[in-house]
Amino acid sequence: MIIGQPERATQNRVIALFRDELHYRYLGDWSDRDNNSNIEELLLTDWLGKCGYTSAQINVALHKLRTEAGNHNRTLYGNNKAVYQLLRYGVPVKIEAGKVTETVHLINWEKPEKNDFVIAEEVTLRGNHERRPDLVLYVNGIAVGVLELKKSIISIGDGIRQNLSNQQPEFNEWFFSTVQFVFAGNDTEGLQYGAIGTPEKYFLKWKEDEQDNSRFKMDKYLLKMCNKQRLIELMHDFVLFDSGYKKLPRVHQYFGIKAAQEHVREKKGGIIWHTQGSGKSIVMVLLAKWILENNPDARVAIITDRDELDKQIERVFTDAGEAIKRTNSGRDLMKQLGQATPRLLCSLVHKFGRRDVDDFDAFITDLEAQASPTVGEVFVFVDECHRTQSGKLHRVMKALMPNAVFIGFTGTPLLMKDKQTSLEVFGGYIHT
Repeated sequence: MIIGQPERATQNRVIALFRDELHYRYLGDWSDRDNNSNIEELLLTDWLGKCGYTSAQINVALHKLRTEAGNHNRTLYGNNKAVYQLLRYGVPVKIEAGKVTETVHLINWEKPEKNDFVIAEEVTLRGNHERRPDLVLYVNGIAVGVLELKKSIISIGDGIRQNLSNQQPEFNEWFFSTVQFVFAGNDTEGLQYGAIGTPEKYFLKWKEDEQDNSRFKMDKYLLKMCNKQRLIELMHDFVLFDSGYKKLPRVHQYFGIKAAQEHVREKKGGIIWHTQGSGKSIVMVLLAKWILENNPDARVAIITDRDELDKQIERVFTDAGEAIKRTNSGRDLMKQLGQATPRLLCSLVHKFGRRDVDDFDAFITDLEAQASPTVGEVFVFVDECHRTQSGKLHRVMKALMPNAVFIGFTGTPLLMKDKQTSLEVFGGYIHT
């Protein structure tokens, strides 16, 4: 397909943005290039060689990556998830029997700028029906982003649907097994993004520095999302595979988690207030994963006040590959927290108190005197904290876990009485 003049001008401008402002290497127009792939082996081999891996290690790592990316017995979701595991945790490589297994890291997560960021345009994908994405972003030769650009009078929806049809088996599904971000944009509507398989209605809009209207929205948000540090961070900390759906964060989830990470580093509690239906469980999962990964002494206990919520949280964590222990009482939770494992637990809040206690204050005083010590640094997530925490109940939990950091989640506007109680328990707002 020949690009019209308005689209050509937009594409040239976006390429210049990646090359001159984001400092990606521009590798040119690949419309007539043979064997375009989602794993550009020369680029990846070159980068791994510069990292000090031997050619034997590189060959084994490439073979494993290709095998996982192109497994015909799995869905695109299954292949993408397997590739993500290799990107995220590295490729275990054993050169010969009796030798130790080494890990070949395909991405330098610690130092984003050490990776090789490149962009190519008009990347012709052969095999089945030929298609040609406008722009493909590669990190170390691995295709991680696909961008469809439209001229102003054509809606972003067209670009999204093009991306979705490209992912169908009859087109170029194979190419998307490594792709982390699917973008569509134009100069009037800005930029939308999703993961592989994200239906059109669930594509997301990034919003940041809204008062800045100095340039096209699409350019502004590409500069934000495709900044080298941000892109690597989004891939590392904000990707979730959940029951057959790959999910990326909405902008408020990203900034909510970032704010919570700061609080966690400072061992400070607080409240995350996000509107109903905005995906609190995703925030909980991503934040808990981050805490457990970055603090070897951390434990996370998630407290809810509804049985179906307790089950949902258990399911979401299990689907996301995180083992979670469901406790059956407050006493059981404290027993579990009194030993080194498990590191991730959930419990129902009403199982904390004791029924028919006449002198509640005396009961709390007694608890405080006998609070069994917890092992590790305990972070307690309280769901719908305005409900579960109102009244004196929070004092029981504080008494049971005097050194824990409490983070409350709510999607309901806090009434004055609840607000006062919640702020007393948790401290200030982390993110709203």
